[in-house]
Amino acid sequence: MAHLLTHTKEKPHSCNLCTKAFSLQRNLRRHLLTHTNEKPYVCDFCSRGFSQLGSLKRHLQTHTKEKPYACNICCKTFSQQRILTEHSRTHTNEKPFACNLCSKTFSQKCNLRTHLKTHTNEKPFTCDLCSKAFSQKTNLKTHLLTHTRKKPNACDV
Repeated sequence: MAHLLTHTKEKPHSCNLCTKAFSLQRNLRRHLLTHTNEKPYVCDFCSRGFSQLGSLKRHLQTHTKEKPYACNICCKTFSQQRILTEHSRTHTNEKPFACNLCSKTFSQKCNLRTHLKTHTNEKPFTCDLCSKAFSQKTNLKTHLLTHTRKKPNACDV
């Protein structure tokens, strides 16, 4: 019976701490760990904790260097299926994530999230030295080099 709810999109199990809802009770229990910051799954290599076993398993691949997912076009390998899927879009030029404000499209959801900040003028990354603010962390890092007078990608030879 519970499995049927995954097909009907019905989500009767609601989190009382946020707006998320789930079709299965066990998914709600797993989600609640994000609010308590409880991390019962610990990496034996670096002691980093995780709230879900699947997250620990994905993390372990960073230590083992295991990359079981291969691109069938260029043979590049990846540690996670999700990363392979994102990579595959570089070959197909598929951009399934569209901005609802300007219709610009992106191959990755994280790039859409970054783009949305251009519409809100949100700049959460601030330089500690001059207080200049940036919408992206990478732009702040590049800016910090102006204070040290180091050029990015400069040859040290």
